[in-house]
Amino acid sequence: MVPEPNFPATPEQFIGRGDQIHAFEEALRYSSMTDRMTSFAVLGDWGIGKSSLLLKLAAICAQPQHGICPVSLSIGTDLMDYRCLAESLLEKLGETIATSHSIIERLCTEANDWKLRRVSVGAVTLERETPLFLSSGSALLRHALNDAWKRFLRPSHFNGAMFFLDDLNNLPRTVDGALALRDQFQSFAIEGLNYSVCFSAKADFFSGVLSFAEPAVRFYNKLYISEFTLDETRDYVAAAFGVKAGQSNDLAHWLFEKTLGHPYFLAFISRKLLTQARGSVPQSPARYWPDILKQLETEKFSCDLAHVSDKENELLRTLAKSAEYEFAPGQFVKQSDHVYFRRLTEKGLLIRTKRGKYKFYHPLFRVFLRGLNA
Repeated sequence: MVPEPNFPATPEQFIGRGDQIHAFEEALRYSSMTDRMTSFAVLGDWGIGKSSLLLKLAAICAQPQHGICPVSLSIGTDLMDYRCLAESLLEKLGETIATSHSIIERLCTEANDWKLRRVSVGAVTLERETPLFLSSGSALLRHALNDAWKRFLRPSHFNGAMFFLDDLNNLPRTVDGALALRDQFQSFAIEGLNYSVCFSAKADFFSGVLSFAEPAVRFYNKLYISEFTLDETRDYVAAAFGVKAGQSNDLAHWLFEKTLGHPYFLAFISRKLLTQARGSVPQSPARYWPDILKQLETEKFSCDLAHVSDKENELLRTLAKSAEYEFAPGQFVKQSDHVYFRRLTEKGLLIRTKRGKYKFYHPLFRVFLRGLNA
């Protein structure tokens, strides 16, 4: 396994998350009896492995014994509203159906044509012979997915389809989007269409929904992921360095101490160690640490600061000098400046741990800031 901090892990190289995978597989087995697949939300902070887990779950769905067609879509900031999301989902569904080995051969060409006929920026026509103009994303999905179910999925003996949406928090008005998805996919279950959704988002995604749209929260089975445990770190190090777990205990403990099991930093440091030690297990990783830390500062932390204002930069440096692990805004700024904590949280540099408390997204970032203060 080659550590790649800037890319999701492939399903074949996936490490850890046993509890989350078990919960997902249990839902798949239950779906085979009820013809209703649960929807999931994969929640976690930056760099923690949400995209990797989504790829792994999609690969599990694709296994023949489950009979669920996985449709994957990365949500970019270019999707302006729910209508754009609906069109993108249908385009991806068409591509997936047209290239799936499970689709009956005679349907593949028709599926590709179906995709081209049904997705457009303007008014959507479900059938060229019978124009039906749809104004909303919900109406578009309801009609098109009903059509896809009857025409392609059931004739090819699929039990259902699951949409994997990465970074749903990039969708504008995410609260409205989460509620619309809940309403949409709940209605599919009532109508006998086994469609479900599994999306990834920030750990606090539902914090803005809970107060006024509780059904949108209850609808999803939530899979929270955080840093790797020490055991998962051992497994990761063994795979990255190509050795048995028992042969890398010292290195695993050293990496866990530096990274606290954070997948991004594990991958970054492991890749640098492999380069420095010429592909072998380094016996004294500490000797390489100063150079690796400089590279981390250049490639990651300096880029983080490039997106903050002078006032935010000043606040970060002030927080770094504090002896506290968590920070309450009132300790550092006046009431009118509490907004800077929210902005730094939106930029991923601070994490809100509980009501009125924040921390750095990783201790290594704090080490970097303290170096700037020195």
